[in-house]
Amino acid sequence: MKKAEMVLLGITAIWGFTFPAMKVSLDYISPILFLAYRFGIASLLMLLIYRNKVLRRDTLKEGFILGITLFFGHGFQVIGLKYTTASNSAFITSLYVVFTPFIAHLILKEKIKPKSFISLIIAVMGLYLISGASLRFNKGDLLTVLCAVSFAFQIVLVQKFGEKDYLSLAFWQIFWNFVLSSIYAGIIEGFKFPTSYLPWAGILYTSLFATVIAFTLQIRYQRETKAYKAALIYSAEPIFGHIAAFITIGEVLSLKGYAGAALILTAIWNEIRNERN
Repeated sequence: MKKAEMVLLGITAIWGFTFPAMKVSLDYISPILFLAYRFGIASLLMLLIYRNKVLRRDTLKEGFILGITLFFGHGFQVIGLKYTTASNSAFITSLYVVFTPFIAHLILKEKIKPKSFISLIIAVMGLYLISGASLRFNKGDLLTVLCAVSFAFQIVLVQKFGEKDYLSLAFWQIFWNFVLSSIYAGIIEGFKFPTSYLPWAGILYTSLFATVIAFTLQIRYQRETKAYKAALIYSAEPIFGHIAAFITIGEVLSLKGYAGAALILTAIWNEIRNERN
């Protein structure tokens, strides 16, 4: 495995460990306020590190559009985490790999391959099992499906805006996510300063490692490998998420849950092979 691919695998592990970190933090802080703190700190850190390099005005509008998709993606994800497990959230979030071809067809007019429909059917079967094999889906699981759709939109729009400076786009989408989260939290949830160190541990971890460091390394190294290889590496995120949840908060899936997780991973793998071919 090349150095670039090893780095991307490390990034994937960092993202996987955000699920239990956020789950624990939500016992002490409201969901969107958590995002406001996370992306506010991340925006400040990016300004300190990159300074004027990230303040390009020619990416402001595109960054705002990406920020909206990230706001809904992270918003649905973090609210959903209040009602589902960290492991479920990790596996269901990964469905963005399956949704992306369909959204790319709508926005970029890319042709949908027949195998994409097979991936979608397998993924829905996996979602059915991981949610307890019931048609009455957990509220958190459904919100996390919307999270996956939002992230799929973000991925497609990044491709659409690909000619723009990606580092500046990364900053503006983080900044606008901070602004939108702050507005929502101020109106709906109210601002509170957590007094326990536990939520701050989650906020600082996700701000520094999962946002600033992960985004920077992704920009630096993803261009040194093939797109399908990067997608394959990122698809390991739910595995790291479940491992992290098991190690840190002792979460385990039921037998049906593991079967559902396996089907979701199968759907993702099928879609990646579909893109490769």
